[in-house]
Amino acid sequence: MAGIYIHIPFCKTACTYCNFHFSTHLKTLPDMVNGIIRELDYQKDFFEGLPIQTIYFGGGTPSMLASDQLQKILNTVISNYPIKSETEITLEANPDDISIQKLIDWKSLGINRLSIGVQSFRDDDLQWMNRNHRSKDAKKALELAVKSGFENLSLDLIYALPGLSDEDWINNIQQAFELGITHLSCYSLTVEEKTKLKHLIKQGQMPGEDDDQSARQFELLIRETERNGFEHYEISNFAKPGFRSKHNLGYWNREPYLGIGPSAHSFRNQTRRWNISSNSAYLQSIGVGKPENETEQLSRENIANEIIMTGLRTKEGFALQSIRSFNFQTFNTWMNQVNTHEQSGMLQLIDGQVQLSHKGKFYADDIASDLFF
Repeated sequence: MAGIYIHIPFCKTACTYCNFHFSTHLKTLPDMVNGIIRELDYQKDFFEGLPIQTIYFGGGTPSMLASDQLQKILNTVISNYPIKSETEITLEANPDDISIQKLIDWKSLGINRLSIGVQSFRDDDLQWMNRNHRSKDAKKALELAVKSGFENLSLDLIYALPGLSDEDWINNIQQAFELGITHLSCYSLTVEEKTKLKHLIKQGQMPGEDDDQSARQFELLIRETERNGFEHYEISNFAKPGFRSKHNLGYWNREPYLGIGPSAHSFRNQTRRWNISSNSAYLQSIGVGKPENETEQLSRENIANEIIMTGLRTKEGFALQSIRSFNFQTFNTWMNQVNTHEQSGMLQLIDGQVQLSHKGKFYADDIASDLFF
C-alpha cells in the first residue's frame, strides 16, 4: 500500500495546545496551492508505479480551501499517480467550515472520508482551546455530513483538559456516538514546546499535565468505545468494523508514503525525508524547481526500533520474527526484557506477535523505549 499526505499549512487562528506547522497569514494560500501542485508534479516518480491507496489532506485546516483549489490538487494527483478505484481520500475539516454546498462539492471530488476536528462538545473547553466553533456548530456539521451521505466519518476529541470532569468526558464520547460517527481519534492533552499552553504553564497561569486524570479518562474511553461496538485498533484510535483509517495504518505498518507541502514527511526504501517547516522557504525552493528537505537513511537499529514503536501502538502488535531476523548480538538480552514485561502483565505474546496488554496500553511509550536497541 502507498499513500500521499498533503499538508495545508494554514489556520484561521492558533489553538492553545497546537504545535503543528501552520500560519494564520492567509495571503499566500493561493501560492501554496500552486506550490503543492508543482511538488506533486516534481515527485511523480517517487513510488515507481506503486498504486496509491490513500490520499490524506491534513494541516493546518484543509477545509479552508475552496473547492476549485482542492480539485486542482486532486487532478494533479490523478494525472501523475496510479490511483485505485477504492482509494481512501480523507479531508480534515473544522466544523465551522462545513456547509451543505461544501459537502456536496467534496463528494463530487471523490473525497470519501472526513476527519472532523471537534475536540470537545463543551463550549468552555472550546473557548479555552481558542477554537473557532462551538458545540452547536460541531453537532450541526456532523448532522449535515451524515445527511449528505458521508458514511466514513471520523471525529477528534481531547481528554485530560483542565476542568474536564470524568462525567463531562463520558458525555463528550456519548455525543460523538449519537451523531453517527464510524471512527474516533482521542488524544490526551499534551504540553508541546512553542505553544501558548506551554507559555501559560511557565508563567504559572495554567496547571501542567495531570497524569492521573489522563489515565482515568483513557480507561473510561476504552470502556465506552467497547460498549458501543468500536474496536480499539491503535492506542489513540477506535473504529466500527470496516472503518479503520487506511492512511494511518500505512504509517503504523511502515508502508511507503509521500508527504507534500511544508513540514510534510515521506518514507520509502528505509529512507525518511521531511520538507522545510517554513511556508516562505518552501515556496521559494519549489519556485526554483525543487523543495528544500532533509533526508535520513535508517540504520538497522533505527528500523528495528520503528517496528517496535509503531507495532506496539496497534492492536496486532509486531512479529517477534521481524526483530529476530536482524540477528542482533543482543537479541537474547532484548528477549529477556520482553519476558520481564510479559511477566509484569504489560505485554503478551500471541502466535508470535508481541502485543500490549490492557494494562500495558497505559505505558506504551515507556515500554517501547525499554525495548529499543
